[in-house]
Amino acid sequence: MTGLPTGDLGTSARGQKVTDLLAAPFPNTLLLGGAAFALTMAAALVLGCWAAARPGGRLDRAIGLGSTATFALPEFIVAVGLLLVLSLWTGWLPAVTLTDGGGAPADWTMLVMPVLALAVPQTGWNTRIVRAALADQERTPQVAAAHLDGLPRRQVLLRHALPGALPTIAIGAATSTGMLLGGAVVVETLFNYPGIGAVLAGALADRDTPVIAGVVACAGAAVSLVLFLADLIRYRTLGDRS
Repeated sequence: MTGLPTGDLGTSARGQKVTDLLAAPFPNTLLLGGAAFALTMAAALVLGCWAAARPGGRLDRAIGLGSTATFALPEFIVAVGLLLVLSLWTGWLPAVTLTDGGGAPADWTMLVMPVLALAVPQTGWNTRIVRAALADQERTPQVAAAHLDGLPRRQVLLRHALPGALPTIAIGAATSTGMLLGGAVVVETLFNYPGIGAVLAGALADRDTPVIAGVVACAGAAVSLVLFLADLIRYRTLGDRS
């Protein structure tokens, strides 16, 4: 950890610089996790707002049940299901990831199934957070006053309830970062994705402690940065409201 700010993560058991070992695969993992994070939050916001637009209705109950079910699915199960349906049975997408000369995925289609495998469970988690945060905002005085003024429900939801729910949504999204990076190890192995999953698996097999520590340090730094940004959003939003 002391060498992380300077980029010195030590030397592996085989005499290689840990920084050199992670230089190519870690950006690929960040790409995979970033794409899954963006898809997760976009879907969660749409589904959460959609459910909150008709509280207690059939759609609200269906989204709540569906989000709980998807969050309960491990990334491994989702990945295997995608492989069976989208690759082996239909042939729409490649089953494994091939790399170009720079070590990155050769085609964007090779990112689709890994991204979906990571995003589906976290979409369920974040949809429930968005829905609960909006429900809490419905009980605040400013939202109640907006309803009494006769404003359309969609306008009340997007302009009054959603901004107040952002701190809770940001914290929930930040907690998903660690889950995405942790799930990426399994997903990368299944899809032969050129990320830190293969590096970490090899280091565990060889009991290469410096490489394992380097992977954990880099992942911890990424998660800490996202948590810091979430705290900034929370501080800024609460400061504006006060």
